[in-house]
Amino acid sequence: MDGMLSYLSIGDFSRATHMTVKTLRHYHRIGLLEPAGVDPHTAYRQYTADQIPIAQVIRRFRDLDMPLEQIHAVLSAPDLLTRNERISAHLTRLEDELGRTQRAVSSLRNLLSPGASQEEPRIELRSLPATPAAAITDIVDAASGAAWSQGALGELTATLNAQQLHSDGPPGGIFGDSIFTEHLGQATIFLPCTGEVRPIGRVVALEIPAVEMAVIEHAGSPAEVDRAYGALAEFVSRHALAVDGPLREYYLVGQRDTADTARWRTEVGWPVFRTTGC
Repeated sequence: MDGMLSYLSIGDFSRATHMTVKTLRHYHRIGLLEPAGVDPHTAYRQYTADQIPIAQVIRRFRDLDMPLEQIHAVLSAPDLLTRNERISAHLTRLEDELGRTQRAVSSLRNLLSPGASQEEPRIELRSLPATPAAAITDIVDAASGAAWSQGALGELTATLNAQQLHSDGPPGGIFGDSIFTEHLGQATIFLPCTGEVRPIGRVVALEIPAVEMAVIEHAGSPAEVDRAYGALAEFVSRHALAVDGPLREYYLVGQRDTADTARWRTEVGWPVFRTTGC
């Protein structure tokens, strides 16, 4: 008798693991936690005490918001190293999400504390000359805009290096109105350069048009660049004559320079019609 397995009903197993019967049935259906047996006459699920630790591990992973398919991948890992790598990858994602949450909370606190940082943003009017550049243009959705921009910039840099051309200024971006109003529109990433650019792949030679702009510098993560846009729009509405045309960004310090987003510097330009010399 001592060698015989002792089975737990699904109700008892539910009480032992703090998992609902509905959850246990779902885990059985998807193959995450299958019962030790199913009674052929009643179809009742039966579990063993040896399965309790596995259920507890699953609960801990769910408490950490690990998706069920990832939990399944961890439990079915062929060896300990693979298992730990899969767990570590999820913990890294959690840390990244926590960092984004902390930055969002900090930004919101700053917005809710108007007295904490009220110095007037430095905005200047500039006349930018036409500039030869290598460029990539595409229709981009706002959600993937940052990744697309970094990929395009990497491609531009590699192309100039391959053609032995030199960058002649910070990289920049030109963004059509619909990027902001519809979260889908035309975007151009460009890299000013000297010499003739030979088109290859997505890269083409492009002359960036001359323009008059009101310009503000944003320091820090692109996630908070909307505050710079807001300050710039307020300035233009009070001090300049806005004109139709795409907005621009110039990446003075960015991902290719440092992984520390606190050190990133982005200039945002709003097209205007200048009526003064300032």
